[in-house]
Amino acid sequence: MVRLLAVLMVCMSVFTAGNVAAELKIAVINTQQAILQTEEAQAKAKIIESDLKSDEEAIRALAKSIQAAQEVLIKDAEVMGDSQKAKARKDIENQNIEYQFQIKKLQKALNERQQELFNDMAPKLDAALKDLIELEGYDVLMERQSLLYVNSKHDITRKVTEKLNVKN
Repeated sequence: MVRLLAVLMVCMSVFTAGNVAAELKIAVINTQQAILQTEEAQAKAKIIESDLKSDEEAIRALAKSIQAAQEVLIKDAEVMGDSQKAKARKDIENQNIEYQFQIKKLQKALNERQQELFNDMAPKLDAALKDLIELEGYDVLMERQSLLYVNSKHDITRKVTEKLNVKN
């Protein structure tokens, strides 16, 4: 009798848990994607690209210079003296160091500008999310990157992007 009662209680808890889960409205968002796909973010991305274009061109020129110096070293290695080879290798090494420094500097500038964009967009994102949560009645909102799998019907990234575009 006690055993039957325990089985009935377990069955009831399973059915009750199923009903609660069915009533729970869950949404998933990729906030980074939602922001980056907005018209405002794309316009700012073009400005950033324009601002950093000269740095990118300088890095490309430096890469070409390194490649040319390496080709000269390989081509003329047999006719060069040991001191000339050492100097050429040292010059290539110095250019490589400068190349790596310039790449890191550009990446840092790009990261800073992207962070500024995300910081500028954060209040707008919060407002759009509040509106959607209120309108759609979501109980749970999760970040897409932290999930292994989610059915696309729960993803509201596109809705948030559209709401952000309307608010601009």
